[in-house]
Amino acid sequence: MRLYKSKKHFDELISQEGRARKGVGNIARWLRSKDTEELSTASELAQLAIRQMGISFTVYSEETNIDREWPFDIIPRTISASDWRNVSKGLAQRLRALNSFIDDVYNKKKIFKDKIVPESIVFKSKNYLKQCEGFSPKRKIWSHISGIDLIRNIKGDFLVLEDNLQVPSGVSYMLENRMVMSQVFPQIFTRYRVSPIGQYCNRLYHCMEDAIPYQTKNPHMVVLTPGIYNSAYFEHSFLAQQMGIALVEGKDLYIENDKVYMKTIGGGIRVDCIYRRLNDTFLDPKAFFKGSLIGVPGLFKAYRKGNVGILNAPGTGFADDKLIYSYMPDIIKYYLDEEPKLKQVETFRCFEKIQRDHVIENIGKMVVKPADGSGGYGIMIGPKAKVQEREVFQKRILENPRNYIAQPLEVLSTTPTLQGDLFEPRHQDLRPFILSGKDTYVTMGGLTRVALKKGSTIVNSSRGGGSKDTLVVDI
Repeated sequence: MRLYKSKKHFDELISQEGRARKGVGNIARWLRSKDTEELSTASELAQLAIRQMGISFTVYSEETNIDREWPFDIIPRTISASDWRNVSKGLAQRLRALNSFIDDVYNKKKIFKDKIVPESIVFKSKNYLKQCEGFSPKRKIWSHISGIDLIRNIKGDFLVLEDNLQVPSGVSYMLENRMVMSQVFPQIFTRYRVSPIGQYCNRLYHCMEDAIPYQTKNPHMVVLTPGIYNSAYFEHSFLAQQMGIALVEGKDLYIENDKVYMKTIGGGIRVDCIYRRLNDTFLDPKAFFKGSLIGVPGLFKAYRKGNVGILNAPGTGFADDKLIYSYMPDIIKYYLDEEPKLKQVETFRCFEKIQRDHVIENIGKMVVKPADGSGGYGIMIGPKAKVQEREVFQKRILENPRNYIAQPLEVLSTTPTLQGDLFEPRHQDLRPFILSGKDTYVTMGGLTRVALKKGSTIVNSSRGGGSKDTLVVDI
């Protein structure tokens, strides 16, 4: 740690002067006390634990699907509790506004009448479901489980980078990271005031209970998975097991008298709530994509009749659109009459001519993203792109401006990462998870994804990224 430097970026543990940042000094001193042999042994133990627990993720290639061990770095990311309190309030505020927005769009459409958001960008979204119009789920909550991607910029400010509302993933890896860390370095959790995250599955269970649209004393709830070949199947299985509820595929459910039942040896059991891990399109071949073989025919009708709860609600996905993201400060002010507690990255809308011209002229400085994209795919990072790639994206923007947004390149914060025998800075982002129901719950920290390659800002595990435990520490 004495040789560790990260002067070109905001490092979350060590300042440019080489001192531990306020609120995380205890962890910095603990790291300094570890020698090379201890760290090497700890890293080997972590990989052994990951192997034994079967923590994996799937990488899709053109030829096959490959299961890989979860890439984990044993040096934790550390955030002070005082910093996190402000972030947590901002995340809760954002979800209140998003749920109000989605419900308004499918019902009164007041935000369009008041010309805060153009209705065309919503209705042209591939994730807007006309079938949901005129319907509100219980408590008018559409996104019960949300993953909001955050970064810290060069100043150390937390910024919202992206909203994930339809089927957010990654929470199981957040929990497993903590399990591995507690095995490898249990002294961290006995010596220091690290905020717990283990109550997430209990909170999720009660969030599902709360989403049931009718009274029942003995609820039956399930996790609906596309199957073992889905890249997040490990997570589906993990969460079902932790909550003590059934993991099912579409073929395990059927509809009778507009109610949902699960097949069992003893006959059908009524299902009261479904945590679905299928995208909207595949949920019900009668209501949406007729070719879906993994959905449940008649499920959407049962849902609209109030005979089953579904998390997250069908129709939520249009609010993931990065064009909607660009309007979020206005959406928060409109529904809550509050200033946003969390800032976000400046965003240029390519469907607006003045902003589009600015993007085209400055494309070498921009990060260009598909408005409806996810997973880091289809992105062009202007400062690192070749001239030919920039020209291709300029052409794409001009051909389909509604489908692209652009942002100035934000330099992601760094944290010490073990590279051989050395600590080296690596860029990272953070995905906290928010549960919305009768109460709002924000995880203490979240899933930290880290770019393991030197100089890279690509944190996705499918593209060479890794992960860390995230410690929210109170001094």
